[in-house]
Amino acid sequence: MSATPFDVVREAQLELEWWILHRQRAQHQPGDLGQALAEAAAEFYQIPAQNLMEYGRLRTEAMNLRDTKAVSGGVSEEDWARIEELLRGSWHSLWRAVH
Repeated sequence: MSATPFDVVREAQLELEWWILHRQRAQHQPGDLGQALAEAAAEFYQIPAQNLMEYGRLRTEAMNLRDTKAVSGGVSEEDWARIEELLRGSWHSLWRAVH
């Protein structure tokens, strides 16, 4: 829910784009997922994507850590703690950019 008007069709396209990049990241450049996450949030909040690059980078790092660990034998409690730290950092970054 947003009090700021945004293009719903465009937001859905951007959301799908980051989802595809996440699932097919081996076929894309390392920074593409973070950029896509920043662009989706930027559309939603109607602010420049450049202001959200840290948010996108940290979320990407959390996703990649979880996915890499899951494939290589499992995600440990220590891994989950690091993932939580990264996600908290990403959302704090988003909050700062929006406010």
